[in-house]
Amino acid sequence: MSDSRSSSKYPPVAIFGVPTDVGAGTRGASMGPETLRVAGLVEALQARGVDVQDCGNLEGPRNPWQAPVEGYRHLDEVVAWNRAVMETSASVLGDGRLPILLGGDHCLAVGSIVAVARHCRDAGKKLRVLWLDAHADFNTHDLTPSGNVHGMPVACLCGIGPRALTHLGGDAPAISPADVRQIGIRSVDQGEKRLVKEHGLDIYDMRYIDEVGMKRVMEEVLEGVDEDTHLHVSFDVDMLDPAIAPGTGTRVPGGVDYREAQLIMEMIADTGRLGSLDIVEVNPALDLRNATAVLAVDLVESLFGKSTLMRD
Repeated sequence: MSDSRSSSKYPPVAIFGVPTDVGAGTRGASMGPETLRVAGLVEALQARGVDVQDCGNLEGPRNPWQAPVEGYRHLDEVVAWNRAVMETSASVLGDGRLPILLGGDHCLAVGSIVAVARHCRDAGKKLRVLWLDAHADFNTHDLTPSGNVHGMPVACLCGIGPRALTHLGGDAPAISPADVRQIGIRSVDQGEKRLVKEHGLDIYDMRYIDEVGMKRVMEEVLEGVDEDTHLHVSFDVDMLDPAIAPGTGTRVPGGVDYREAQLIMEMIADTGRLGSLDIVEVNPALDLRNATAVLAVDLVESLFGKSTLMRD
């Protein structure tokens, strides 16, 4: 029996879809926003007592599906979509609402986090980014084996990448590696491993999770979070094991299981500091009966306070 705990501690929410897969190597994530809506995201949040405004979908350039140019695929299109995301996220935050980006591929987190970082600076808040992913996404144009920009957003946010993305919000870097905690990582390219180590990225990979357990991982991830902290959760569904979340383009075996994922979301909810959210890489073309989107909605409910029992 689930609790009926109020979600009044959450600000009103604004959802916006970003229907593009320009940063990915597999087509289909562009259908993610609608598939999350079909899975009942809006209704699930409203049932938690959250004031939800669905702003529809952003518009941007089509995916030209071309080969990389100087190490980047579709850079102009990626920049255009991220600028739209940045402007929309900033507007939502300015209205006092919590932005929820429905992707789309993970390159879009550049725009959302640039906006959040600026909002935190203006408000005098600390930013902590929780990057839930199978991949570190810290590639560069000369390290990437694919040229797909969805493998580069963390590097871009930390000031490493094409100027059009590193300076999307004007200043660079938008964030420091010290602002980021990565959970569920199990696929890092060889050159990317060196770059991650060089910049001291705080990564909780699957081996570490196996060794110490998810509860301790989340205690470490959330250490120091207080009332002056804005938590941004960037949730790539490929963090989850493909056995429970097949509908994504870059599946990696050995991922986070259902209970571990629930614990992640519940412990984030317990902080009361969630300030913004990305849900990305849901690809219904690769899914089974919308299972991945349904699971994502279930996890977002937990992120907004759903738990088995009433807890203090």
